[in-house]
Amino acid sequence: MISRRDFLQVSMAAAALYGGSGFGNWARLAAQQRLTQDDLLAMPTYGNVSLIHITDIHAQLKPIYFREPSVNIGVGGNRGAVPHLTGAEFRKMYGIADGSPSHYALSSGDFDALARGYGRVGGMDRVATVVKQIRSERPDALLLDGGDTWHGSYTCYQTAGQDCVNVMNLLKPDAMTFHWEFTLGSERVREIVEGLPFAALGQNIFDAEWDEPAELFQPYKMFERGGVKIAVIGQAFPYMPIANPAWMFPEYSFGIRDEHMQEMVDEVRADGAELVVVLSHNGFDVDKKMAEKVTGIDVLLSGHTHDALPEPVLVGETVLIASGSNGKFVSRVELDVRDGRMMGFRHKLIPIFSDVIAPDPEMTALIDAERAPFADQLSEVIGHTDTTLYRRGNFNGTWDDLICDALLTQRDAQIALSPGVRWGPSLLAGDPITREDLWNVTSMSYPKAYRSEMTGAFLKVVLEDVADNIFNPDPYYQQGGDMVRVGGLGYRIDVTAPAGQRISDMVLLKTGEAIDPAKSYTVAGWASVNEGTEGPPIWDVVESHIRSLGRVQLGENTSVEVVGA
Repeated sequence: MISRRDFLQVSMAAAALYGGSGFGNWARLAAQQRLTQDDLLAMPTYGNVSLIHITDIHAQLKPIYFREPSVNIGVGGNRGAVPHLTGAEFRKMYGIADGSPSHYALSSGDFDALARGYGRVGGMDRVATVVKQIRSERPDALLLDGGDTWHGSYTCYQTAGQDCVNVMNLLKPDAMTFHWEFTLGSERVREIVEGLPFAALGQNIFDAEWDEPAELFQPYKMFERGGVKIAVIGQAFPYMPIANPAWMFPEYSFGIRDEHMQEMVDEVRADGAELVVVLSHNGFDVDKKMAEKVTGIDVLLSGHTHDALPEPVLVGETVLIASGSNGKFVSRVELDVRDGRMMGFRHKLIPIFSDVIAPDPEMTALIDAERAPFADQLSEVIGHTDTTLYRRGNFNGTWDDLICDALLTQRDAQIALSPGVRWGPSLLAGDPITREDLWNVTSMSYPKAYRSEMTGAFLKVVLEDVADNIFNPDPYYQQGGDMVRVGGLGYRIDVTAPAGQRISDMVLLKTGEAIDPAKSYTVAGWASVNEGTEGPPIWDVVESHIRSLGRVQLGENTSVEVVGA
């Protein structure tokens, strides 16, 4: 008798063979340069349950450019495993042809040239078209939003997230979970959540004082779809009080809470759930470990680390789905659930090529109305770039280099520190830089650009602490994001070394002198989690710098030497 795991592995193979997973037929389409909306969305219905997954939109309502990472280092058991393969290695693993649409969508190589050929990606009006098409074929499909939705743009900041809330309400998801949403402040979060027409989920969101589940957020929601009783369990970002300012949401505590997750899975199973779906914002490696520890999860929809995988990853009997970020992809998952068990699936990661997928008129009208009061500010050109600007990879991207240069010059500092966040669209060489572009990579509710004195010893502690958050071999000690970006400072990092011993050879780039542990240095940075941080908002600092340059030109950044990768 075939085991359920073997059955699911056969299902994955069949999905790839019949075009239900990945981009198997795209290379031929690319050779003909004839992408159509029907090509992108085509997927035979299968089974009796459909899931639609979007995540990490980061308030990007309009089409953008978004470059995937060229460096995404895996450590421990995840070394050399997806999503920690990039470039040619990634394309080889999935059989992706060079120059094909999937090369552009999923890989950073030749980004500028491919972007000019294939155009922008994303746009929530295009996402709406995809969702409506799937619902026309499967009217009872579940649409699930993995969080990081009400954060990351000029209009989102100016409206305290309301523009994104209105857009998502029109899209009509069935449930969502959370991360950056909490940086709007707990009062604003409560105001929005109490008015949501869909489920706000987080089994790991607890009342900080009483250490019990927070009443505002349901741990799970039960649905009846396709004759199947489905439980969707929410998993919010577990490291909120560490990665973001705890003083903005003091009522809540988080954590992975996999023991409580197991209790929730057992509870919904006892209540008759035939399919258990976890809507997660853990990050992919953390989700893999959770899937190993918690039994009974059928499908785990992963978010937070912005990974886009054209095929699911099977962990035991749990199917992990990674759907990218910034509105660039929509995942469609078709499931065969019989006799109370998931017996097979088909999956398609749909890239949202904005020039191919027609915008949904109703959603376009709403987005334009939300943006209209800010049209002049959004479109104002503050400079031009002669360098492709991007922010993805474990170390500095060119957007980060530009921000660090601005901190060094505008704040008269020796060293600059910028957070290793993964959100923010890209710009192509030759593009104008508008205020909207700048805010897309700086917008947050704690933007003050501080200037302070730090000793060399303290700087090393900062770098070591962040390095352990990213390169600890135990995923449960990884908090997502990437290395803090540095300006004016060079160093060597051994990603395989133990905690506290990864960083060495720190130098002040301007003089070439070694960083003295006992000496103080003037450091400028932003996005401090400390309450009461003083300084101008980062977008003002960077805008002044860009205006002073006129045209941005950035050379290759070789300040960080990486070993052990």
